Amino acid sequence: MPHEMWRGVRASARSDAFGGSLLLVATLLALLMANTPAVDLYESVRDTTVGPVALHLDLTIGQWAADGLLAIFFFVVGLELKEELVAGSLRDPRRAAMPIAAAAGGVVVPALIYVAIARSSEGALQGWAIPTATDIAFAVAVLAVVGRFLPPALRIFLLTLAIVDDLIAITIIAVAYTQGLHLQWLLLALVPLALFGLLTQRGVRTWWLLLPLGVATWALVHASGIHATVAGVLLGFTVPAIASTRARVQTGTEDGEPVYDSLTAHLADQWGVFSTLVAVPVFAFFAAGVAVGGVEGLRSALGDPITLGIIVGLVLGKPVGIVGTSLLLSRLPSFALDPSLRWGDLVGAGFVAGVGFTVSLLVGELAFGASSVADEHVKIGVLLGSFTAAVIGGTILSTRSRRARTAQAG
Repeated sequence: MPHEMWRGVRASARSDAFGGSLLLVATLLALLMANTPAVDLYESVRDTTVGPVALHLDLTIGQWAADGLLAIFFFVVGLELKEELVAGSLRDPRRAAMPIAAAAGGVVVPALIYVAIARSSEGALQGWAIPTATDIAFAVAVLAVVGRFLPPALRIFLLTLAIVDDLIAITIIAVAYTQGLHLQWLLLALVPLALFGLLTQRGVRTWWLLLPLGVATWALVHASGIHATVAGVLLGFTVPAIASTRARVQTGTEDGEPVYDSLTAHLADQWGVFSTLVAVPVFAFFAAGVAVGGVEGLRSALGDPITLGIIVGLVLGKPVGIVGTSLLLSRLPSFALDPSLRWGDLVGAGFVAGVGFTVSLLVGELAFGASSVADEHVKIGVLLGSFTAAVIGGTILSTRSRRARTAQAG
């Protein structure tokens, strides 16, 4: 590929709006195929098993997308968040504490709403954690598409909130839903993780050293029974976020003096292209193929308290929990909201955080069993709730973005 063309591809891939548009196209294509005669082709590809049986990595293509490719996205997100926590807008502990606390509120309130609605249905309460998770890839994509002129701090707030939210949800899975947690594999994963961190701290960027260690960490976390995307975040957090004598990358010169960048920025730039162009769209394509089942299937699902609990939990529980917690804690000296953010921005982000998908669907499958009637209703609830939350949040953020653009122009 010519240098100029490759540079254009990299520039596009670094654009959140481009990545978000690509993800949304993949999502719509998946929904179309899952609800048309093409469903057989879609499911046959998604459910094809590949991988070494001896290593317990004989996964379906859909699982490889959700557990493997999405781990790369989490790695890039972990790098970005590490840089913000160490050298960026979240280095102030009070500002970092706000989205972390908001994430907790965004977990508790949806769970309480689900319990209040579904308690009348026998066996439904075991799905209480379904509406607690935020899908980072989809949420950031919505913000990127509609919020071009919003403060950059809003993306960091949503990114931090979504990561903490997912880590809480994955912890819930490990405690409440995982019956086969293998602690020995989790402890063994610390070995390649520590080696990866040691090498990056010393400035090593050699791919044939780092990549095997990253894959080994991922495989061992996967074998432990915990959602393997956690490995991506952990690997990203081990990379140094400040350019030092050992760990730095020369990016140019300024007045004859060399300019250096941190390894977090360098690796995020390197892997961000693959994440945007391949990992996230492929994940979205295989995760979003939910079959609604026509009008009759939709009517049946909407009469189930499980479905209603999920929808209300995602659409109302998320923004109420996130914004309510932020509003209460903003009055305390230990918490601070970034000065560039307004409460209207947080309301929009709170609704966008109601986009569930991956972890929500996983919890539903663990709670009720794959292909059960309840699990089918879970899928419809997650789909409708996520779509509604995305539309409401996207509308709010789009309106605020247009106002911000007008203010900047004036």
